[in-house]
Amino acid sequence: MSPVSEDPILEVEGLCTFYGSSQALFDASLVAPRTGGVAILGLNGAGKTTFFNMISGMVTPTAGDIIFEGESLLGLDPSQVTERGIARTFQNVRLFANMTILENVMVAQHCRTDQRVFGALFQPRAFKSEEDAIRNYGEEVLSFFGSRLVGYRLDQPASVLSYANRRRLEIARAMATRPRLLLLDEPVAGMNPRESAELTELIGRLRSEWGFTIVMIEHDMSVVRDVSDRVVVLDHGETIAQGPYSHVANDPKVIEAYLGRPVGSEQTDGEVRS
Repeated sequence: MSPVSEDPILEVEGLCTFYGSSQALFDASLVAPRTGGVAILGLNGAGKTTFFNMISGMVTPTAGDIIFEGESLLGLDPSQVTERGIARTFQNVRLFANMTILENVMVAQHCRTDQRVFGALFQPRAFKSEEDAIRNYGEEVLSFFGSRLVGYRLDQPASVLSYANRRRLEIARAMATRPRLLLLDEPVAGMNPRESAELTELIGRLRSEWGFTIVMIEHDMSVVRDVSDRVVVLDHGETIAQGPYSHVANDPKVIEAYLGRPVGSEQTDGEVRS
């Protein structure tokens, strides 16, 4: 395993879990440097989404630990994990379709509000001030995506958006929770090459301009290459390789897992294809 140059923001150590009698993950691990980018690779059924579900508090591991900024996340539910500073998107986009674009981003911020139920019921001056701040920050987050989610679109329901813009809105909603770590589950899935290139550039800016650490599940190897410092490869729930893209892409175990042929057999270009 190659060394991590910075103190890690996230360390996942030896995660194991079962679905019934089947083991979904075995001794899975990951190290993510602060403001870095990590990609998780693996064929369907390798355990990638289960990995994300455990980090985000949706699944409890049977063994191992998840250390975020020096403290374990074990035992926390998803809302508590969000409050700690981790937000995620999903492989299948999960928006509030009947809410407006701005409302989708505003509602995500309520994990950071002070007024809560009392403020909503009685609407004191502090509540109204906080709502104004939430609205302003929501518009700031949406402006990151250019003209696609602002202007007249702010008051449109999320249901009218194109697929690519729904993907952008889901990332915006995750950003609005003010996380330090973003978990992106196949962010460019279903996009055409132009849309994928645009979102790849945006993911890079999430790191450089907003300071987020990015951990993502992705099959598009050009995206992985362009935005990831480190790559983790899962095979049947187990980490079989971890390190820089150039190292992992030429790892014989990874090539065998992806291409299904014996290690040492002839390769065309030495890179993993997905």
